[in-house]
Amino acid sequence: MDYKDTRPGPRSGYLHMRSNTRTAAPPVALPERVDTKSRILEAAFQRLAREGYSAMSVREIAKDAGVNHALINYHFKSKDELVIAVLDEANRRLLTRQRRLYESPGRYADKWAQARRFYENDLASGFVRVLMELYAASMSNEKLREAFRPRINAWFDVINGVVNEAVQHHGLELDFPPDVVACWISNFWMGMELAMLTGAGDPKLHFRALDAVEALLRRLDAQPPSPARRAGR
Repeated sequence: MDYKDTRPGPRSGYLHMRSNTRTAAPPVALPERVDTKSRILEAAFQRLAREGYSAMSVREIAKDAGVNHALINYHFKSKDELVIAVLDEANRRLLTRQRRLYESPGRYADKWAQARRFYENDLASGFVRVLMELYAASMSNEKLREAFRPRINAWFDVINGVVNEAVQHHGLELDFPPDVVACWISNFWMGMELAMLTGAGDPKLHFRALDAVEALLRRLDAQPPSPARRAGR
């Protein structure tokens, strides 16, 4: 996967998502608007994805968006408010996408495979870079951390709900709560994103790990649902 700098002009009004996978997920788009706020958010996303939080210049964002620097202060007040707004625009659409995926009928292995395609697309688009940049910045910025935490927790809540549903569906008897499994999966994904983004470890091994989880889920899907599930209880 290569990140391609396909930045639109200042009036494009959407966050570009590009991937060289054959089955890339649809782009996470901002509304098709040409208003000032949308152009600022688009420009800020592209700067975050290319340069990172610490190097991001509000003046350069204004230049990219074709707006006066004072308008950024008018709409967002501070750099931190701007980057949180960028995260919100993308995160809301991504969460909707994930919830729709997991709430739809189908095997869990197939949903994992689709989530993986989403992940590869998000990595190629720059969204994963944006997410990790804000993770890192929040370590030393308490105000940013307080705003960032609930937005990430929303992702964990989605995974927690899926795991609880899967455990009930298959009638699994575990020695620990399903929430523990959800924690494993959430942190697995976050760690995988960081490793792939930074080039840590062997990329082939990362993909083998993703394949292995899918294989485990296919074995689980091959089992009939629990009697209570079949009875509709």
